[in-house]
Amino acid sequence: MSTVEKFEYVFLGGGKGGKTLAMELAKSGKRVAVVEEGMIGGSCINIACIPSKALIQSARIMHAVQSADILQGGAHDNKVDMAKVHRYVRDVVDGMVDINAKAFAASGFDLILGTGRFVAPRRIQVAMNDGNERVVEGEHVFINTGTYAAVPDVPGLRDANPMTHVEALALDALPEHLIVIGGGYIGLEMAQAFRRLGSRVTVLQEAPRVAMREDADVTDAIESAFAKEGIDVRVSVKALRVSGRSGDSVTVDLADGSSLNGSHILVATGRVPRTANIGLDVAGVELDTRGFIRVDERLATSAPNTWAIGEVAGTPMFTHASFDDYRVLKSQLAGGTLTTRDREIPYALFIEPELARVGLNESDAQRQGIAVRVAKLPMAGIPRARTTGDTQGFMKAVVAADSDRILGFTMFGSNAGEVVAVVQMAMLGKLPYTALRDAILAHPTIAEGLNLLFAKVPERA
Repeated sequence: MSTVEKFEYVFLGGGKGGKTLAMELAKSGKRVAVVEEGMIGGSCINIACIPSKALIQSARIMHAVQSADILQGGAHDNKVDMAKVHRYVRDVVDGMVDINAKAFAASGFDLILGTGRFVAPRRIQVAMNDGNERVVEGEHVFINTGTYAAVPDVPGLRDANPMTHVEALALDALPEHLIVIGGGYIGLEMAQAFRRLGSRVTVLQEAPRVAMREDADVTDAIESAFAKEGIDVRVSVKALRVSGRSGDSVTVDLADGSSLNGSHILVATGRVPRTANIGLDVAGVELDTRGFIRVDERLATSAPNTWAIGEVAGTPMFTHASFDDYRVLKSQLAGGTLTTRDREIPYALFIEPELARVGLNESDAQRQGIAVRVAKLPMAGIPRARTTGDTQGFMKAVVAADSDRILGFTMFGSNAGEVVAVVQMAMLGKLPYTALRDAILAHPTIAEGLNLLFAKVPERA
């Protein structure tokens, strides 16, 4: 075995939380090594958030052009050049990878490109991409390996070579008919994007609704919006077998006796943690029943001085959640008290209209036995939405029944991902809902709808 190189801090994986902490430690003069298979900047930049939103923006522009009925001579016959879309997506990704690579170099940490696995507690053997080998050991080790797309055990599906979001984001030719298996975040974003770019799209969801973590009125609104765009959403359907090959011709046989023919299949049925075959048993790191690393509220694993960051630690699968893991670990290393307990993590689904939520929804409150007051405002009631024509959807607030505390906010509407931050700040500041009801918000803006929404909160009994 190669000579063991000693570091103060070693990171296995270079995702958002890990790379941020590694750069900060290195800049402070610590000896730091980051082992990364090759995605400089992490999956968000390379194969997830950034390329998907670049693709969605291209689709949004195309949709706007084809929907320009208010303009004389709308360009309804325009065809998308998927090769140009692919180049645009790659240019966005390449630019951000370059920024990250320069930041890595400036920080001074040792970037080791290769595949790492534990060979002892806090000791990692790296098969480097250039064919060499290195062995590194840290006083503190951080596991930041992330997740990958799950492929369900449907007969014939793997043989059909289905796409995940990774392959879908690399397409340079438009699918004629895209079959999306899964009605969660990734499936919905990709379904709408490819429909707007010109593909026929069918979404197959085994559950009774898409976006199952949301209230029924939210998922009903999503399904209605998709139907208006010609996306065929089928719920409560189970794929029994798949034949053919994605990219050519595929057939999906369904449990109801019907079958569906398409040109491509995209699988979006969840994520699997990257914890297999990396020597975690040798490292003394325990897993939970789902294969994620078991951590406490400090992100500490079962092994001494060994931590986990981001999705692999069961952190909600958002880049901003991984970044908060960085804050927790920074505090812990400095002897601080910040933990993952009771943190409020917002999220946004970048379909159109956007979906965003922070805190509880009605279903959560009912399940937990929490008495609440609920207010709901159609987007059509907001003046700014009227002027832009973005009247689909609604805002909804959940307020405690016995106090004026805001417990949650959901919005399915234009700019939801931005508006949710306003409510989140009010919740973090422990402001009563009346603060948003009575705030002087600029007119006409979408956020002004918060005045109208919180004015509809029922009085306390």
